[in-house]
Amino acid sequence: MTTSESARHAAAPVHEPAPHQATDTVHVETHGIEHIPETERYGKPRDMFFVWAGANVNFLSVILGGSLVLLGLDTWQSIGVIVLGNLFWAFNGVLAITGPVSGTPCSVLTRATFGIRGNRIGTLATNWSVCVAYAAVNLGTGSLAGYALLDHLGVTVTTTVEAAVVTVLAGATSLISVYGHRLILRLSPVFTTLLTLTLVLLACFVLAHAEPGRAPDGAPHGTDLAAAALVGFTIMASVPLSWGSGADYARYLPADASRRAVAWWTMLGGYVPTVLLGIVGVLAGTAVDMTDPQTSLEAIVPGWFHPLLLAAIVTGSVANNILTTYSSGLALQAVGIRIGQWAAVLLDGVAAAAIAVYALFVTDFLDALGDVLDLTVAVLGPALAVSVADVLLRRNHYRGPELHNETPTSAYWYHGGVNLAGLAAQLLGTGAALLCLDTWYSGPVASALNGADISALLGPLVGGVTYTVLFRALYRRQLHQVRQESAARSARPAPTDATTATTPTTA
Repeated sequence: MTTSESARHAAAPVHEPAPHQATDTVHVETHGIEHIPETERYGKPRDMFFVWAGANVNFLSVILGGSLVLLGLDTWQSIGVIVLGNLFWAFNGVLAITGPVSGTPCSVLTRATFGIRGNRIGTLATNWSVCVAYAAVNLGTGSLAGYALLDHLGVTVTTTVEAAVVTVLAGATSLISVYGHRLILRLSPVFTTLLTLTLVLLACFVLAHAEPGRAPDGAPHGTDLAAAALVGFTIMASVPLSWGSGADYARYLPADASRRAVAWWTMLGGYVPTVLLGIVGVLAGTAVDMTDPQTSLEAIVPGWFHPLLLAAIVTGSVANNILTTYSSGLALQAVGIRIGQWAAVLLDGVAAAAIAVYALFVTDFLDALGDVLDLTVAVLGPALAVSVADVLLRRNHYRGPELHNETPTSAYWYHGGVNLAGLAAQLLGTGAALLCLDTWYSGPVASALNGADISALLGPLVGGVTYTVLFRALYRRQLHQVRQESAARSARPAPTDATTATTPTTA
């Protein structure tokens, strides 16, 4: 059993980074996973909307929306699946509220759920691996669009040219990610605006040709329809479940930022564009064959617009990858590798590029995409549910500096540096999800349910419930202490004018 968190906090050595002047100058980010002092916080909760919208106004949602029609779902069934599947963006919103309170990224906050030592393996398996895999997928998607754009412009696309495209996109992503949070905050509204304008035009052309009342050929019925809808739900849920990094960007917000505002702006930044673009994909599926959307959409858009669409796909993949690579760099440091954020980002960029090259030149890219979606649902889904359960149990009370105390005096040491509740919940949640998958293999639960894939539902449910029950049983004393501290924090009077004069204000 652990000792009280307050006693450990008093005994633990706390290492703060050397402060630097918070200015509007864009420079290579010097902060890695360390705690962000209040004097270096800036921004407003609504900034989170553009951060997440800029990364999710992309063509992938159109592709996934079109895939629902290929499953045999009609327009309204598909829209229902999109609306419900994307509700998992609420997880990212909840995780974002831990950022201002703790001043640390999600890959450090999971020391609360896995323990100081356990988090090294937990982050490697549930955060870093998924980030790098998704970065490779985004890089592949952007590269394929880049090949098509060069071909449209009359450039002969040889293997050398293809390799050059991958290199340029990987380099651009890594460069922006190295400059970090401040540059991301500046570029996000630009990406959001440009991509929104292009994809709104696409939506107009799609609407002009869509036949929303047309039933798909061979539409399923009865249990087959339920199975198809659940497969579609899992596909749509894989996007929000791939983002477990809400705190990575909210950690720079002032500690007194409105929790509700942070959660809602973060959630809506991902939910709104993903849902709307998914619906565009569904409507496109009533007009063209979405098996190869990049090619088939050319038939319903003007000739002048097609290269703009390809350029938007390239830009969207880079915008999405900036956040993915930035977070993967933080995760690599949290694993225990003692390098700076810029070096971690570059290493992860090289790893993602290598995987993308393999997927593009050696294996089938679409198969690789499917594997990543499966990995996301089975691994990161339960992990996010565990983290959300921890936030609720602790009432969002985390000691940021204490999370960086990696000695046995840490309040997050638990049993030998491992939170047994988090480890068990992750293993059981992932095991439950694997039993329910119906993709490259059919799990026993999926087979018993006629191919219905409930992995996106059962995995997070098992993970979250298991963690709640075991944490209450194993760490009752610590939970009581944390809740006392949370109540004391809530009872504190509002900051005085003298305090707020030196503290950035929130929205």
